[in-house]
Amino acid sequence: MKFYVCIKQVPDVTAPLQIKDGQLLQDSDRMILNAYDASAVEEALVLTEAHGGEVEVVLIGSEKSKETIRKALAMGAHTATHIQTDDTGLDSAVYARILASFFADKEYDYIACGKQAQDTDSGLTGGMLAEYLGIPYATNAVGLTYDNGLLTVKRQGDIGQELIELPSPGLVTCSNDMNEPRIPSLKGIMQSKRKEVTTLSTDDLGVDANALEVKTRILGFEEKPGREPGKKFEGEPEDIARKVATLLDEESGVL
Repeated sequence: MKFYVCIKQVPDVTAPLQIKDGQLLQDSDRMILNAYDASAVEEALVLTEAHGGEVEVVLIGSEKSKETIRKALAMGAHTATHIQTDDTGLDSAVYARILASFFADKEYDYIACGKQAQDTDSGLTGGMLAEYLGIPYATNAVGLTYDNGLLTVKRQGDIGQELIELPSPGLVTCSNDMNEPRIPSLKGIMQSKRKEVTTLSTDDLGVDANALEVKTRILGFEEKPGREPGKKFEGEPEDIARKVATLLDEESGVL
């Protein structure tokens, strides 16, 4: 089984940050593997360990992204491809278009992606990539099983969990609720330094990066508005219930 996992390097969301003059200021040295992608790597490793095969991770990013690639290799991924770009203003559509060019001549059973990235939370790249490649896909997976050439995806829907049979080749986007990604061992870290990492540019893929249209841009940041203080009522329960019902009806309009 050949599994490709698309990964991304993102800022550590637990690191201190501040907003100044509409700009988000973060510690640029605290970059990590996107948590949703880490779950996708873990699940791909579990399946290939059980059924045979290999896992290759693919990352679009700057030179600094190699640290994140090594993290995935240390977890157990067999090989990696680094599509190098210094442009940090790329949106989901551009990422998907570049990845589609990469996968155009590849053979694989499944592609796995995190369901979203922690820095933008847009969650669009996986679906767009599947559309460009013309392959079936399932989103928000919380569990994967493989049997008789079919991947069974347990996905979290709006009103409950669904089971979907996904033929090969296919694509699945993974929730970070599906597993607990393994922590690389010292042996895994040492082995990752010897694993193959192929570095490509967008030119190598036949993609003119300057011609790719970024359709969504972040214009600025602002602090989240504070919540209004709650109201506290005292008195008899019947009087309080009547007062709350009146407020819900007249002020909030929810009744």
